[in-house]
Amino acid sequence: MSDNIVIKMEDLHKSYYLSNGEEIKVLRGIDLEIKKGEFIALMGESGGGKTTLLNIMGCLHPLTFGKYFLEGENIGEVKDDYTLAFIRNKKMGFVFQQFNLFSRRTALSNVSLPSVYAGVSKEDRNKRALELLETLDILDRRDHKPTELSGGQQQRVAIARSLMNDPEILLADEPTGALDSKNGLEVMEIFKKLAQEKKTIIMVTHTAEVAKYADRIIYMRDGKIVDNNYSLSSKY
Repeated sequence: MSDNIVIKMEDLHKSYYLSNGEEIKVLRGIDLEIKKGEFIALMGESGGGKTTLLNIMGCLHPLTFGKYFLEGENIGEVKDDYTLAFIRNKKMGFVFQQFNLFSRRTALSNVSLPSVYAGVSKEDRNKRALELLETLDILDRRDHKPTELSGGQQQRVAIARSLMNDPEILLADEPTGALDSKNGLEVMEIFKKLAQEKKTIIMVTHTAEVAKYADRIIYMRDGKIVDNNYSLSSKY
C-alpha cells in the first residue's frame, strides 16, 4: 500500500441487527482510498450511510466484514476497546453538528480534555489550548461556558478541541448544520486553512455550498459509493 494512502477500505459492509434478529444493511461493499492531506466531502441522500461510514473511519463503530486499513494497519481486525480509544485519541479529531461540549466546563477546559486523557501535564495542555483558542479567534471567551457562547463560538471551541492532540485526521459530521450561513461560512474558512496545513479531513454534508470547499466529493446512496469524484453539477 502506498505511503500516501491514509485510509483504505475493501468490500466493507456494516449491518445492524434488531432484537428479532432482522438484519438492517447500512453499508454494502465500500471500496475507498483517501490520500494523506485530502479534504473529502461525503454527500448523498439521508440514510445513505455517510455518518455510519464516518463513524467506522473514526473507530467508533465496528465493521461487519471487509477490511479497513488506517495508515497500512488493518484496523478492522482490532476488537480491543482500549486500543481503539488510543488510536482515536492519538490520530483523530472529531467535530459534530451539535458541538458536544460539556456544559459545566469552560471553553478552555473543554478544549484541553483530549490531552487530559493523553496524560499531558496541566501546564502543557493549558498552553496548547490557549494557543488554539487564540488561533481560532476565541481566546477572549476562554472562561465562558457553552451556554454563554453563540453557536459559532461553540463550534470554534469544538474545532479547537478536535485539534488538541494535533491529529493527522479530522472527521466532521455536518459541522455547519446547526449554524446560520455567516457562521457556517466562517467555520468552513477554518477548515480550508486546516486543509492547507495538510490535515486529512473527511466531512459529511448535505450542502453544496459547504461541499465545494473539499478537494473531492464522494457521493453515496443506499449504502454504496456511486461516485468517487462527484461533480456538484451531476444529477443523481
